[in-house]
Amino acid sequence: MGNDNKASGPDLTQGIAARELAEGAMLAGHVGGDEVLLVRRNGAVYAIGVQCTHYHGPLAEGLLVGDTIRCPWHHACFDLKTGEALAAPALSTLPCWTVDERGGRVAVRGKREQPAPKKSGSGRVVIVGGGAAGFAAAEMLRRRGFDGDITMVSNDDAAPVDRPNLSKDYLAGNAPEDWVPLRPDDWYGENGVTLKLKTDAIALDAKKKIVTLADGSSLPFDKLLLATGAEPVKLPIPGAELPHVHVLRALSDSRAIIKAAEIAKRAVVIGASFIGLEVAASLRARKIEVHVVAPEKRPLEKVFGPELGDFVRKLHEEHGVVFHLEDGVTSIAAKSVALKSGGALDADLIVTGVGVRPRIALAEKAGLAIGRGVSVNEYLETSAPDIYAAGDIARWPDAYMRDRIRVEHWVVAERQGQTAALNMMGEKTPHRAVPFFWSQHYDVPINYVGHAEKWDAIEVDGDVMGRDCFVRYKSGGRTLAIASIYRDKQCLEAAAAMEREAGGHAS
Repeated sequence: MGNDNKASGPDLTQGIAARELAEGAMLAGHVGGDEVLLVRRNGAVYAIGVQCTHYHGPLAEGLLVGDTIRCPWHHACFDLKTGEALAAPALSTLPCWTVDERGGRVAVRGKREQPAPKKSGSGRVVIVGGGAAGFAAAEMLRRRGFDGDITMVSNDDAAPVDRPNLSKDYLAGNAPEDWVPLRPDDWYGENGVTLKLKTDAIALDAKKKIVTLADGSSLPFDKLLLATGAEPVKLPIPGAELPHVHVLRALSDSRAIIKAAEIAKRAVVIGASFIGLEVAASLRARKIEVHVVAPEKRPLEKVFGPELGDFVRKLHEEHGVVFHLEDGVTSIAAKSVALKSGGALDADLIVTGVGVRPRIALAEKAGLAIGRGVSVNEYLETSAPDIYAAGDIARWPDAYMRDRIRVEHWVVAERQGQTAALNMMGEKTPHRAVPFFWSQHYDVPINYVGHAEKWDAIEVDGDVMGRDCFVRYKSGGRTLAIASIYRDKQCLEAAAAMEREAGGHAS
């Protein structure tokens, strides 16, 4: 995530020949000590920062779509004209410079100041949930000039964090904790967002527009966003409540696992889920012996299919992880776990990653329409006027899938929070973003676009075991989803094609 690059390429203050920048071309150079990317799009030339503001992905290797540029790593989308981060996971604006094109040359002048948002909208917005969707909604409301009250209610004990980091770089010891918060603590006060931590919302009156909190106080609202997320499933087995047994959802969970890892010799991860396997990789980075116990024949086969599942297993085994597949844990003791197949495994650290369930109780008790999640329309509005839902709990009509779906992806939650914010401000913006997630296993990222709960054919382009592949998941001849390893540009192009078919803005 760090930025160790030095400015390189031509000095753009001296200019380049205009013919060196063809339509649709990108050229990296520098202005003083700043790296700058020149882009010619629809005849105009733009000068923007070279790196995505999320994890510093190289935008020159990304994709131009309309008047936007998309990051090859995690598909963040930026406005070429303003630098605004239009679609998560990036939330911060790209720096922009003034461009001077005349006499057959293109030169870059001073950095442009970002204009303050025009104040618009009023009233009271309450956001229930302090995760990806909730924070992205609050940030977008303020970014677009919403001038009313914003209150965020969160049962976490820390301000919103970059949750993917909790099982990846932070847990592995490769990222300091100051990389984890989505914004510094003082951001909330400076932006007029009242953040109520360690607070549960226990009741919602949809008609009177009041949220009741656990301490008996109430919050009236004009618009409400339910972004309550999901909670880890806890194993119903003896010993699951012992102090060396952990789940991973919040920053406090990751801290607890890190502390336990300081003295642990052998860890058992129960469940070969994304979280489980990312935890396994992170604990191996800390030189801890790791065993993974799971009922599947192959890890992640239900999502990726057999070939990628075999690759994931082989990759982890190459790094020393020992799998106990088609097996389970029947009980946990102080220093061991008992296996369903018989026998036991020594363990002084246990992490369970057996899935999550959406937190829909508040919505259900309020009488909102429920159907394998909180039902919303294309604007993410629930069955109750002025009440929206986003993130892990929301089940929405997906234009590309031509069906209602609910997914538990970080980027999806952020983008839905952003869309809900725009709709709470009256912009009538349908949610058309195609689902995307990435999973990191050691030095290998796997990107996934779309949503395929089942398929009748898998097409592999490239070499999965060679870590160079583009995999299509099809049903009835139609591609529902793709997974890729080191095919970033191709993955971006697939996402843009799906977006066009879904009626989005890709062009």
